[in-house]
Amino acid sequence: MRCPFCNSEETQVKDSRPTEDNTAIRRRRACMACGARFTTFERVQLRELTVVKKNGQRSPFEREKLERSVTIATRKRPVDADKIDRMINGIVRQLESSGDQEVPSDKIGELVMEGLANVDSVAYVRFASVYREFREAKDFEEFIGELQSGVSE
Repeated sequence: MRCPFCNSEETQVKDSRPTEDNTAIRRRRACMACGARFTTFERVQLRELTVVKKNGQRSPFEREKLERSVTIATRKRPVDADKIDRMINGIVRQLESSGDQEVPSDKIGELVMEGLANVDSVAYVRFASVYREFREAKDFEEFIGELQSGVSE
């Protein structure tokens, strides 16, 4: 494993343990060159997934990209990091076990919205505003009206 600080390939595992939900192994590592410490995660990957975007373009599925978008939606919200990680693990597991190698980006967006709706309503609205491309305040008002009336998609 390459050190993210100095790019040395001489790193050593100092501690390994399963994550709380037993879906990954968390490893604490130390770089022998610069002495920095960092954490890596080892996860099971059932199949290579390809994301089919709205414009038809295909790209490999990146868990990190999913994590980034959820992190942005939940920024400065009182949401437990473990809860977010469990939600992301659930989404990835759902996608990998669906049997489809190609996954439409819409499906990923809907799964994220469904997950965030159960985690934090503000994060849900934040994500929806980007995912559904809100253009003006009226879009927010309509969406929140649907959310409050329980009609939200």
